[in-house]
Amino acid sequence: MSAVLSQALQWRMATVADVPALLGIEQSIYSHPWTLGNFIDSLAAGHWIWLAQRQDQLISYWLAQPVLDEVHVLNLAVHGEHWGQGYGASALAHLHTQARQHGSRTVWLEVRLSNVRAQALYQRACYQQIGQRKAYYPAGHQQREDALVYRLDLPGAESP
Repeated sequence: MSAVLSQALQWRMATVADVPALLGIEQSIYSHPWTLGNFIDSLAAGHWIWLAQRQDQLISYWLAQPVLDEVHVLNLAVHGEHWGQGYGASALAHLHTQARQHGSRTVWLEVRLSNVRAQALYQRACYQQIGQRKAYYPAGHQQREDALVYRLDLPGAESP
């Protein structure tokens, strides 16, 4: 990730007022997007929702659930117009920084079997595939898609 990219982004925690913009990205890039209720419930539950802006334009966001010394990534998205420009890696780096600052030692996530772009992002960030969940994601009319389970031990942390 370039220093220019990193400096151009302004990260801040999301609020309820940001949910419509988050939904806009969500609905434009996912076949089964999160709903308004999903975002509102996550905010109410105290999940971390961070968004990145550049000149007041929402570029990306990530959403994670901290649990003891672990973080479970629930969602990470980059606006489709900005794919392939390093914003996914920037979002992961920001997530890792926040996790370390909160004493987390491990990051977990699931990714669709068909989402090879995201899989490549996580592999470049040193995540290890540790399993597969059968029929985890909705994938069309009464169909389901498997998820790959990834884990990252944050540098300086011991494995559980």
